[in-house]
Amino acid sequence: MSGGARLSDETAALLGRMGVESAAFSHGDRPVASPITSEIVATVHDAGEADCVRAIEAAHQAFLTWRAVPAPRRGELVRLLGEELRAAKSDLGLLVTIEAGKTLSEGLGEVQEMIDICDYAVGLSRQLFGLTIATERPDHRMMETWHPLGVVGVISAFNFPVAVWSWNAALALVCGDAVVWKPSEKTPLTALAVQALFERAARRFGDIPTGLSKVLIGGREVGEALVANPLVRLVSATGSTAMGRVVAPVLAARFARALLELGGNNAAIVCPSADLDLTLRGAAFSAMGTAGQRCTTLRRLFVHDSIYDALLPRLKAAYASVRIGDPREADTLIGPLIDAASHAAMDRALTDATAQGGRVHGGERVAGPGEGIYLRPALVEMPGQTAVVLRETFAPILYVLRFSSLDEAIALNNDAPQGLSSSIFTNDVREAERFCSAVGSDCGIANVNIGPSGAEIGGAFGGEKETGGGREAGSDSWRAYMRRATNTVNYGSSLPLAQGVRFEI
Repeated sequence: MSGGARLSDETAALLGRMGVESAAFSHGDRPVASPITSEIVATVHDAGEADCVRAIEAAHQAFLTWRAVPAPRRGELVRLLGEELRAAKSDLGLLVTIEAGKTLSEGLGEVQEMIDICDYAVGLSRQLFGLTIATERPDHRMMETWHPLGVVGVISAFNFPVAVWSWNAALALVCGDAVVWKPSEKTPLTALAVQALFERAARRFGDIPTGLSKVLIGGREVGEALVANPLVRLVSATGSTAMGRVVAPVLAARFARALLELGGNNAAIVCPSADLDLTLRGAAFSAMGTAGQRCTTLRRLFVHDSIYDALLPRLKAAYASVRIGDPREADTLIGPLIDAASHAAMDRALTDATAQGGRVHGGERVAGPGEGIYLRPALVEMPGQTAVVLRETFAPILYVLRFSSLDEAIALNNDAPQGLSSSIFTNDVREAERFCSAVGSDCGIANVNIGPSGAEIGGAFGGEKETGGGREAGSDSWRAYMRRATNTVNYGSSLPLAQGVRFEI
C-alpha cells in the first residue's frame, strides 16, 4: 500500500498534509516507532515541567474567556473541527494505523467516531439544560443551572489514540472548558495531527482564546504534572487499573474530579438457544479485533455444556484461518502488537494458563513486515476461572470455559475485579432480560446478541469496580464537564422560610 516508500517517509507526508510542521516530528529527543515494522518513523520533543505549567496556565486563561461565549457559538467551533476531520479522515486514519498498528478499517473507524462525537456535541450545545424544581414557598422559583467547569486534562492510551480525546474534548469545548491533552508516549504523532486540525478549525472560527486546546508530549512525569496542577479541575484518564490507583488519590487529595476509564476483563455468555453463526462472528471480532488490545476486548467466553462441542471447533477454525499481517492491507484482520512488552505479557499469560490446566490453541508468532510483532490469537480452553483468567492481559487471548446454568454463568461474569463490558448470546427473552437486570451483569455495558466490543457514541461509555466508574461520550456524560448550581428566586414581597422555620426581626 505504501508503494515501496519508507514508512517514515509515508508518515512525514501524512503529517505534512494535516498541517504538522516538520520540526515537531523530526528533531526531537523521543523516538516514535511504528509497530508495523518496529521502524523509527519520527522523533518528538518531550514537554518539560515549565512547558506543562505554561500550557495549563494558558488553558486556564482561555477558559476564563471561553466560558462566557454562548454555548451554541462554542458548538460552531466543534462543528468546524468535525469538518476538518472529515476532510482529513483518510490521512488521519492511516496515521492511526501506522502509529498504533490497528487495521486500516479500524483506523478509519476511529476517525469516524471522532466525527460522530463532534456531530453529537454540536447538537448538545443547544441542550445544556437543567431542571425547574417544585418549591414549597409561595412566590418562589427553584431551578438548577449548569456552568463551565474549568481546565479539563485528558490522558489517553495507545489503543484509541485519537477517539478518546474527542469523546472528552468535543463535550468539554461545548460545555465551556479548555482542554490539555497528554497522549500516550507510544502514539504522539496522531495527537500532533489532531492538534493541527483543531488549529485549522480555530482559524476558521476566528476569535478564539489562545491556549484553549493544548497537547503535552511526554512520559509519566507529564501526566503527573497534569494530575497535580490545581488549575486542572477534571482529569479524564484512560489506561490501566494500576494507573488509576495512582491518579485517583492525587485528585481526591485536592478535591478535583476524576473520570477514570481503566481495565476490562470482559466476558460473553453463550446460552443453549444462541444463534451459533451470529455468536461466532460476534465473538471473533470482539476477541481478535485490534489484536486483543481494546479495553472492551472479549477475554472470557462461557459456553453452555450442551453446545460447547458444537461451537468450539468452529472457533478453533476461525482462529487458525484469520488473516494476520500488515494492517495497511485491506484484507488484513489482525495487525501487530504494540510492542515487545505486550508480547512478553502474552507469553507469561499462556505459560501460566498451561500451568493452571489450560489447553492452548494458537499464540505463536507469525511472519510480518520488518521486525513487527505478529502473533496468532490464542484460544485457551480452561478447566475453571483460575487466577490467570481473572488477570487482564492486553493481548489476543480468549479463555473458554463451560457452564451448566445461567446463574453460574452470571456469577462467573461478575467475578472479575473489573466491570466494563459484557454480553450474552441467547434467543430466550427471559435470559436476556435477566442478564440486563439488577441481578444480572454488574458491568457498565451489558449487551445482548452482540459482543462486548464496539460501542457507539450515543450511549455513556464506562464501567464499574476496578474499571473506575467514569463515563464518557453520550447520554448525560456532559454533566461531568460542568458544575451545577441550584438557584432559588423570590419574586414576591415576603420572605417565607423552608421547613416552616420562623425568624422575625
